[in-house]
Amino acid sequence: MTFTVELEQESGGRWIGEVPQLPGTLVYGASPEEVTARAKALALRVLADRLEHGEADAALDDITFAAA
Repeated sequence: MTFTVELEQESGGRWIGEVPQLPGTLVYGASPEEVTARAKALALRVLADRLEHGEADAALDDITFAAA
């Protein structure tokens, strides 16, 4: 399963990052690199929580990230 990290810069300069395949994985930061790292970390936390609660499916056996 490949997750996409989508980045956008607000008019004030702050960056927003999101993993659309995992609702609620929205992060903010000062640079694209910071936001990408935060989004990946949050996505992994969400996936770990799903695994711990038996909510994961077989697609989680092969996880990768791709830049948008």
